[in-house]
Amino acid sequence: MPLVNAPMGGVAGGRLAAAVTAAGGLGMIGMGSAGSVAALERELPHIRGLDGPFGIGLVDWVVAREPRLLEVAIEARPALISVSFGADLDWAARVADAGIVPATQVYSGQDARRAQDAGIGVLVARGVEGGGHGAVNAPLLPLLDEVLAVATVPVLAAGGIGAPRDLAAVLRAGASGAWLGTCLAACSESLLSDAGRRALLDARGTDTVLTRAYDVGMELPWPVRFPARVLRTGFTDRWTGREEELAMDPVAKHALTAALAANDPAVAPIDAGSRVDLVTSVEPAARVLERLWSGATGSVAG
Repeated sequence: MPLVNAPMGGVAGGRLAAAVTAAGGLGMIGMGSAGSVAALERELPHIRGLDGPFGIGLVDWVVAREPRLLEVAIEARPALISVSFGADLDWAARVADAGIVPATQVYSGQDARRAQDAGIGVLVARGVEGGGHGAVNAPLLPLLDEVLAVATVPVLAAGGIGAPRDLAAVLRAGASGAWLGTCLAACSESLLSDAGRRALLDARGTDTVLTRAYDVGMELPWPVRFPARVLRTGFTDRWTGREEELAMDPVAKHALTAALAANDPAVAPIDAGSRVDLVTSVEPAARVLERLWSGATGSVAG
């Protein structure tokens, strides 16, 4: 089953990774903005003794801040390590030299060529529909065509894959598999809070917004190129498009910090892709994967 859970920070911990691998996919532990050696070491025990491969996903600027994070990831001996959201791809050779497949997200054919030249072994073509951080580029299917036209390594499709027909479409287009985020975020094994799960279950497809407001408000060094698709909140309504003003407003940033510390569900950022309306219940990851895979492969075969 060529299905991989996206290494969503604060969501994709060791339990979710283990569940995805046990179901026949490739489970990924995600180290997002808050990633650290300590955080990774907390999650790794969940996949020890796992009968199957797993992966670890990292953020470029987080690794730059804490270089040992990549070392610890390599020492864990995963099958795959992804590092995304940066221009420097020198890490790929180090990962490959350790016998681990390096992967990264790409947003154009040019990105794909550059990644391959750096020794990346798996490309993740991430369309603008995807939840969380990503470039504001093309919708998934046109992007997938562009990447597949130049790819000489496996390509996983990411962004807006929430139903069997979505998975069938990317497999028909030539993707080797799918990188799944939002559809697994509310699963019983994820790290998402109960309030976060409720927010996903209540959301409609029109309830997401692309914004840099949280990154600016929390003073996170995300590149401007990569805003985040999150559920709309009062905070995003107020500050999306006014990020420069927010950056100069210490009172507003302090208020955001306080609200996040209190885990205020009306303010907390919840990553969500465009097909969030298809997330309607909390269920085991295995059930979600089986429904997607059986429905998609039946459709492709038919």
